[in-house]
Amino acid sequence: MSISFPSVVTPSFPPLRPAPAPELPEFARQRVERFHNERVQAGWGGRHILRGLRPGANALHLQSNDYLALTRHPDIIEAQRAALALDGNGAMMSSLFLQQEDEPLHVLERELALALGSEETILCQSGYVANVGLVQSLAGERTPVYIDMLAHTSLWEGIRAAGAQAVPVYHNDPEYLERQVLRHGPGVVLVDSIYSTNGSLCPLAEFAAIAQRHGCIFVVDESHSLGTHGVHGEGLVASLGLTDRVHFVTASLAKAYCARAGLISCSRRFKPYFAFESLPAIFSSALLPQELASIDAAHQVIQREGWRRARLQHVTRRVREALLELGYPIREGSEQIIALEVGSEAAVMRVRDQFEAENVFGSIFCAPATAKNRALLRLTLHAGLDDAAVARLVDACARLRDKVELAEWSATRRERRNASKPEVMVEVA
Repeated sequence: MSISFPSVVTPSFPPLRPAPAPELPEFARQRVERFHNERVQAGWGGRHILRGLRPGANALHLQSNDYLALTRHPDIIEAQRAALALDGNGAMMSSLFLQQEDEPLHVLERELALALGSEETILCQSGYVANVGLVQSLAGERTPVYIDMLAHTSLWEGIRAAGAQAVPVYHNDPEYLERQVLRHGPGVVLVDSIYSTNGSLCPLAEFAAIAQRHGCIFVVDESHSLGTHGVHGEGLVASLGLTDRVHFVTASLAKAYCARAGLISCSRRFKPYFAFESLPAIFSSALLPQELASIDAAHQVIQREGWRRARLQHVTRRVREALLELGYPIREGSEQIIALEVGSEAAVMRVRDQFEAENVFGSIFCAPATAKNRALLRLTLHAGLDDAAVARLVDACARLRDKVELAEWSATRRERRNASKPEVMVEVA
């Protein structure tokens, strides 16, 4: 049945003229001006720190989190196109209202749970929403939350949203974690499986043992290992056999899965509780049909095309070995994220410019993503790099070694300090 509407003549109006924005009150204006004066002008010399050259056609793109080179995979693109054509933009409402078991959202959640070896999964709008909502729904005001000092900002924001007590833990230091738990009592332990600023692996088994021994909840953010690690891309928790000791796995799917979404693995009983307790999940719209289709298609590709993981591991090994031989201070990491930690923001801008002159494009990470004066250039490796591209990258790093003042980098100085520390002798009876 067609519906006809009476013709309506829309009156014409002159275009709106931009009006000057109202002045901010002094307390807010001072913050804005401090950014422009202290960071942009004094620190960055008037340039924006993230605005380098525009990559050309032959540039080496090492900025994206597309670890498995899936962004243009035809199966994923076609799945999105078909979903959009069939369902449009779906239901514009919170996923809290999608309660039927056969909803595409819940069918996909169960499929992902099978792959991770968990009872259930929850799909959220982003990894940030997943982490903030999870911590906010777990911790109370008096709950100690033990968090690795390099853990993702979204986990720290979850602590703040919960009004809980943050207990920072030295990076990848299980012994320090245990001392803090003995001091403050049972709580929530938050770590990343692979840390996004330096590519280091968390000693998950040791952390899991401590959490279990002292009655803590253990949460692992697998944003940088889900899809890339494990026989079928199931991530580190499942591949290491730790599923029965990790209460929650979270992940941003905007990495290996190339989807703007987040994930939480959990128990069946926790899932409906989360839906009514997580404020970010309640007050955000559900994922769109084409987003669900994209995640589903990416999941099939990730499980089917294991060569992509093998290629990523091969590229990672070759590049890391070569850069270590050249003297680059990258020993703190081991995975596909390579951190060239330079130090000051002005210094990392100069290093970035030199790499871009060699047609190598990485991403600057600086405060608040890093500690102050530990700014870095992050080179993100991916499965789409062929042997010629790897050779180009290594050759460029070799040419730049003497130009970028490696000896003055903050990471180099830290390596020297660590090397000069005397080894602790342990007597064996």
